Amino acid sequence: MNEQTTAQLAEHIASAVVAMMTELRPRLVQAALTGQHSENQNLRHEDNFLSDHDLWMHARYREVLAEYIPAFIYASEEADPQVIGAEMEPDLCVLVDPLDTSELAVRSLHGYTHVMVYSRSLRRPIIAIVGDIFHHVQLYVGLRGEAGDDTAFVVTADGNRYSLNCPSSAQLSEALVTNYLMRPDERFLPLSRQSSFIEALSAPAEDGKRKGRIGVDFGSVSLCHVAAGFTDATIEIAKGFAVWDLSPGHYILHAAGGVVIDLDGNIISLDSGLNSLEEINYVMSTRQKFIAAGNRTLADQIRQTLQS
Repeated sequence: MNEQTTAQLAEHIASAVVAMMTELRPRLVQAALTGQHSENQNLRHEDNFLSDHDLWMHARYREVLAEYIPAFIYASEEADPQVIGAEMEPDLCVLVDPLDTSELAVRSLHGYTHVMVYSRSLRRPIIAIVGDIFHHVQLYVGLRGEAGDDTAFVVTADGNRYSLNCPSSAQLSEALVTNYLMRPDERFLPLSRQSSFIEALSAPAEDGKRKGRIGVDFGSVSLCHVAAGFTDATIEIAKGFAVWDLSPGHYILHAAGGVVIDLDGNIISLDSGLNSLEEINYVMSTRQKFIAAGNRTLADQIRQTLQS
């Protein structure tokens, strides 16, 4: 990145994300109020909703990122990876989901945007930013410092910044566990069949009250909510998350002190495998099941109740 520090690049990207969300928000509200959702045929992911807004964000990110990064691999959900700039093998790969949960965004309910900067030489993320289009907590950020330390924070719409370093210490019987359960056959039914998990979540806590809850959440922001302590855990046990949905939030949760494991109990590496165009293409076609929690004990408690 020449003499530009990671923190400076993160500030540039965060400002760009806020500017794009500010421009996009009234368009999405208009789409919701008029019912004109601008849906396109999705040739890459035929079961997913794709709108003109997704494609605009995809193109705009490519332009804006090039203003701050001389050379990088642009790996967006909406197109094949491409090298931007003069270098044939740039170190940085920028993973982007331009508009996550777009079928809800065009209804002005929920909408998110993910940007992760990955160093191929370090084989790990150095920046992740998840933007929330409609809520006051506007940005979730993970950042690798010059000394190699990872930090996480949120930025609200009024510009206040809050460190994230104290995710949940809850046990399963008192936890709010979320899942992307919107797809009835692919995700809701598999979750509904997890009787041992549901029974454990419904058990009385130490004070005798039944505090366990299941909530719905979306993509990378679901892991960001765990990082902030807004929720206690999030799980994906059916279809798995694609890399652009998992990795940005994974890094932010890691930086905040949380944990992400696979269904065998292994810690999921920050190395997403974005190390060559061939690997990037492969990784972007795979999915990962996981349990993300504010603490390892809760992650293990959830795993032990899950039925394969």
